[in-house]
Amino acid sequence: MEQNKLIPKHIAIIMDGNGRWASKNGKQRLDGHYEGVNSVRNVIESCVECGVKYLTLYAFSTENWGRPKDEVNGLMNLFCKSIAIEISSLIEKGVRMRFMGKLSELPEDVRENIEIAESLTRNNDLLTVIIAINYSSRVEICDMVKNIAKDVEEGKVDISKIDDKLINDNLYINDIPDPDLLIRTSGEERISNFLLWQLAYAEMYFTETLWPDFKKDEFKIAIEEYKKRNRRFGLVTE
Repeated sequence: MEQNKLIPKHIAIIMDGNGRWASKNGKQRLDGHYEGVNSVRNVIESCVECGVKYLTLYAFSTENWGRPKDEVNGLMNLFCKSIAIEISSLIEKGVRMRFMGKLSELPEDVRENIEIAESLTRNNDLLTVIIAINYSSRVEICDMVKNIAKDVEEGKVDISKIDDKLINDNLYINDIPDPDLLIRTSGEERISNFLLWQLAYAEMYFTETLWPDFKKDEFKIAIEEYKKRNRRFGLVTE
């Protein structure tokens, strides 16, 4: 089977449009976030069904702390509730949960739920779902540079040996392949400080569909579009 006909091994998604969905439907912004959880469930099920191995979801950026306090608190509560509600189903489906970002800066109850989710799903291997929470790709890159600089300073790394692999080894999660496909919903066409290093050769799919409306049919459309792409990775194909 040709490369461009394969199911992507790793999909990354910028889940955008919850607030606009709420406004469009005469609801509060938090209602949009709650409905967005249903789309997360749909996409996870779709990934399991079609054989995707890794799914990275941009849940909360470092910039999102600047949103109204009520909305931020509501998002943190929703995060904890969603883990409690969904964890049994995720275990049954063979889904492993991992999290990346400045996790130490999150509220205590959120950190506790992260630890529970990672512990209970640690041995699952059908699909790995990575939640980017309190995440900034620029911060991740800065942290990576600091780690390598420290090792150089301490004589653990020769500066001439710094390469792609060493950089990858110092990112937040370094044992998974780069995304093959980035999906962004809601019509916006930018990557918003998400996986700047890892997305170097990802195919990008943008859709006008708001995240709460992005269910299995929309996911299938994105996969079919990916199958049409000719991934050259900087090379030339006949």
